[in-house]
Amino acid sequence: MTAIPCTRRKAKNRQAIADNRAGYLFIAPWLFGFFVFTLFPMLASLYLAFTKYDGFGAPEFIGLENFRTMFSDPVFYTSLGVTFKYVLLLVPFRLAFSLLIAMILATRNHKGIGIYRTLFYVPSLLGGSVAIAIIWGKLFGADGALNSLLQAVGLNVTRSWVGEPGTALYVLVLLGVWQFGSSMLIFVSGIKQIPESYYEAALIDGASAPQRFFKITLPMLSPVIFFNLLMGIITAFKTFTESMVITNGGPFDKTLVYALYIYRQSFQYYKMGYACALSWVLLCIIGVVSIFVFRSSESWVHYESKGD
Repeated sequence: MTAIPCTRRKAKNRQAIADNRAGYLFIAPWLFGFFVFTLFPMLASLYLAFTKYDGFGAPEFIGLENFRTMFSDPVFYTSLGVTFKYVLLLVPFRLAFSLLIAMILATRNHKGIGIYRTLFYVPSLLGGSVAIAIIWGKLFGADGALNSLLQAVGLNVTRSWVGEPGTALYVLVLLGVWQFGSSMLIFVSGIKQIPESYYEAALIDGASAPQRFFKITLPMLSPVIFFNLLMGIITAFKTFTESMVITNGGPFDKTLVYALYIYRQSFQYYKMGYACALSWVLLCIIGVVSIFVFRSSESWVHYESKGD
């Protein structure tokens, strides 16, 4: 009598083992990529952060010397200040602009709306490329299209917007804002999930358009805003291509973002150990800022499941 249940349990165990093997087989490529291209490089860079290493010879362990050098390096603070200024300018403007376009697209239901959404998304696909960065630099150069337009309306402007310390960083911020497509599509999806009954009830109560936006749309979109905010901050801290291609950190280090400073230390000065230390400091900064955003979200992010 007990042989049959035992046989069934063994059969189930064999089936479970077979299922697990199939599962591990399917995720094996991801596991390989994670261990080889993510985990191992991170652990290696953590070790190299405590060494003197030029990328060719054997690493020489020097303890905390890289971090002592870093915190006495004025260029480190310059790049950090430029990066924070870039993040503080880019993230709010891109969020606001992408939300504005999303509101326009989400409230239009004519046949060609899909084409408009696709066209607005294209800058996000192309914006991070070297080719677009080169074109952007040309547009805002002394002989660029912007000056040509200003001259056409009677303004004699010959300045290079990417060559002057007061305007170069804003050109990079403008390029970042132009890459709003991903945030826009996420906002459109969030707006579509807001029940129409909320707006109908607000209209019956006599709520104006601004009141409906601030009392219904923004609170209901707060989880989406939180997601776009967090991802935008992380992406902005890691920006590199725009500064490298358009201005190369100039003029006078006014656009020397942190990632470009890491690149210079590693591939121009061959201070790989110092660059690894810089990278881990950036990781810690992003982690602290992310924790702050998560903590602050408790007071402004609305989730329906919580019954707030």
